Amino acid sequence: MIENLDTSVRLIAVGASLLLLSLLLAGQVRGPIKIALGGLLISAVAYLVNSSTVIHPPRTLRPFVDLAAIFTPYWTWLFGRRLFEDEPPRSILSLTPVVLVASWFIAHFVSWTDPIGFYSIHVVSLALIADLLRVALGERADDLVEKRRLIRLWLPVLVAAQAGGVLVFELIAGRTAPFPPVQLISSVLILALTLFAGLALLRTDEELLAEVGGVTAAERPASSFSASETVLKEKLEAAMSAGFYRTPGLAITGLADHLGVPEHRLRALINRRLGYRNFSAFLNHHRIAEARAILSAPERVDLPVLTIAMDLGYNSLPTFNRAFRSETGTTPTDYRRERLSNSAERN
Repeated sequence: MIENLDTSVRLIAVGASLLLLSLLLAGQVRGPIKIALGGLLISAVAYLVNSSTVIHPPRTLRPFVDLAAIFTPYWTWLFGRRLFEDEPPRSILSLTPVVLVASWFIAHFVSWTDPIGFYSIHVVSLALIADLLRVALGERADDLVEKRRLIRLWLPVLVAAQAGGVLVFELIAGRTAPFPPVQLISSVLILALTLFAGLALLRTDEELLAEVGGVTAAERPASSFSASETVLKEKLEAAMSAGFYRTPGLAITGLADHLGVPEHRLRALINRRLGYRNFSAFLNHHRIAEARAILSAPERVDLPVLTIAMDLGYNSLPTFNRAFRSETGTTPTDYRRERLSNSAERN
């Protein structure tokens, strides 16, 4: 009974995944998210087939179906990171697939190393899921997109229950015969994840998936702001002009308390009206603008970059360097050298 129900759920999930894959290819979804979500749908189908006790691919294809299946946590992790606009480091992005492929090869074709490949795949996959949970929950306070803030709460629950739960169970149980109730639960959770992706894709939710092309406050007509938004915007601008953005560890809760307004109103203003998708991006806009002015001033050439970073509210030099490079495309040191060199040539 359980096996029949499991097979039915798997077939429904496979059909839904293939349908969504066709919609994804034709939809107006951001390129990086399209790649990650496409990989997730393909690997999910491979996992549903590979782990089934009823659906069996041809023997010659089974190792390659298994290869696609073991990438399910990787594509889930990458999809989540890109959905939350937190692109992972390139080194991890490229090294992880190499480790997974090498582990798969060892598990299938180097018998004397058994079971190193099996455990390596599971440890790497669990590390990816743990990192996704860290990003989803740990950086939720910085997110200004309301729909995405909700996803940060329940998407990790699904991912942890399905991918994390199955991986832990397999590590404990080893490569024993599949346990039907666990198989069914896993199939249901994969179907739930597929339906989540479908809800976003069928609407091509521009806040989550479509190309970002926000309008800045300078481009938005003043008449488009309501009276209350105009008052709040003026209070916010006054606080920024006074340098409140330099406050160390400043979060949107602290800024809302300083302005004496509800946090949700301030979040809506910064996101929907001023065009920022993360609070850190809003802060960096003001902090980096001042940093550029300081680095361009000849009279402050001896001021250490670390001191500038601390004065602007950053908690470390690497954090400041990443933010500066993201805004300007170069490091603070190179920016200072170029600006002062150009100034000397003009004089």
